[in-house]
Amino acid sequence: MVIVLVAAGGIGYWLMTRGDDTASTTSTATVSSQTITETVSSDGTVEALHSRSESFEVSGTVTKVTVKAGDKVKKGDTLAVVDDESLVAALKAAKAELTAARTQLSDDTDDGASSVQLASDRASIVTAKASVADARTSVKDSVLKAEIAGTVTTVGIAKGDTVGDSSSSGTGTTSGTTTSTTSDSSSGTIDIVSTGLFKVSGTVSASDADSVKKGLQAEITVSGVDDTIYGTVSSIGLVAETDDSGAAVFPVVVTVTGKQQDVYAGTSATMEITVSQRTDVLTVDTSALSTDDDGNTYVTLLVDGKEQQQTVTVGETYGSTTEITKGLSEGDEVVVSGFSARTASGDTSGKQGGMPTDGSMPDMSGGFPGGSQG
Repeated sequence: MVIVLVAAGGIGYWLMTRGDDTASTTSTATVSSQTITETVSSDGTVEALHSRSESFEVSGTVTKVTVKAGDKVKKGDTLAVVDDESLVAALKAAKAELTAARTQLSDDTDDGASSVQLASDRASIVTAKASVADARTSVKDSVLKAEIAGTVTTVGIAKGDTVGDSSSSGTGTTSGTTTSTTSDSSSGTIDIVSTGLFKVSGTVSASDADSVKKGLQAEITVSGVDDTIYGTVSSIGLVAETDDSGAAVFPVVVTVTGKQQDVYAGTSATMEITVSQRTDVLTVDTSALSTDDDGNTYVTLLVDGKEQQQTVTVGETYGSTTEITKGLSEGDEVVVSGFSARTASGDTSGKQGGMPTDGSMPDMSGGFPGGSQG
């Protein structure tokens, strides 16, 4: 133990007296104005900006399907057609009922019918007009058209399929009870997604949710895409969700700006949403700041080669720089403290004070480095 303590003491003495030591140094830094940007990060998934599942609003048998998966379509393009024979017949019948209702009103007016009868005739005309409008819409809906431009992803309709909702109801009375029957047929869809137009759906933490607003700009890094793309926050959820760790997060959707050629739905992405941006913020290297005994913050200002203490008022800290709100001007030079290695000079030959460079312990046989064994 004595030997160990002697050795430890010798090494401690060597560390305190060795020539290769650190020394404080100073340099200068210039006070400058910067643009400070604060962002909120969000991980998300790229999705098509628009998507739609098109289906028939009328019942019938499909007579034609004009698209297949992968086809590009424009808004208004025909996707499929159903047999409209019964729909056209229904339209003719509705028009005939309207004509009859108008004739009835004319005849009753000529015959001096009561006001009650004339009101009933006018109501019949209104009902007949509504039937004609509905029948026209049904004939129009016998042709399924694309509501958006994009790419057809799936086609769930084939020629010969019965599509739409067909229902037939009948009423009867059994022991005072009214019964009805309804039958529905199958319904198919044709799915379309927008081409080249995307959005990114992600989440932000509960602490950041209040700072994220609709209309804020975002930089988006998409997995597998070298270039940064840009977007705008289109929505921020009001109801919290839970992430994989159980923490509260809020959904956020960013609409990608412009058409993108190398971006694909389903790809992961990282978003940096700019929540605050300040221009002409006066900043200085944080290491230039000091505090006096009274708690005042100051810097050492360099004026005409001479140092003078200058009290300052600080604002926010951004990494290695701190905002200065009062006391300095752009272009001022301030002293920054630091440390550097100092190498001893002079001849050390014949001395035992050096630490061996081969990793071994210093030779203690002649005593402590730089002194007697004691």
